[in-house]
Amino acid sequence: MNPEGSGRRTGTQAVASGERGATRIADRVVAKIAGQAAREALQALPPDSAPPYATVVISRETARVRVSLELPYPSDIGGQCAAVRRHVAERVGTLAGMHVSDVAVQVERLHLAHAHDVAQGRTR
Repeated sequence: MNPEGSGRRTGTQAVASGERGATRIADRVVAKIAGQAAREALQALPPDSAPPYATVVISRETARVRVSLELPYPSDIGGQCAAVRRHVAERVGTLAGMHVSDVAVQVERLHLAHAHDVAQGRTR
């Protein structure tokens, strides 16, 4: 306090790093990062598919992520899911500064390429 008793500090004091507060990133923000990362990991989404979305559970500085998405079929489903897992873990780690312990990929729907071609009148 200053001598006048106003309660204001007259000088600036550096606060030691161990005494500073912490930034907490909301679960929904991390979920949005994960959903965007899943979209980035997929080369092309099937026409008329819902965009990938994610849910997140955060405990301390560790995130567990569940990504739900729709994929084209036939395709390398396992390869696409692995790419999504890797990219989501990397982007959440980079952008949110969190360790990602688990990325579960849930395929909600497969879109048949043949069914889309039939709808577009491209069958022989």
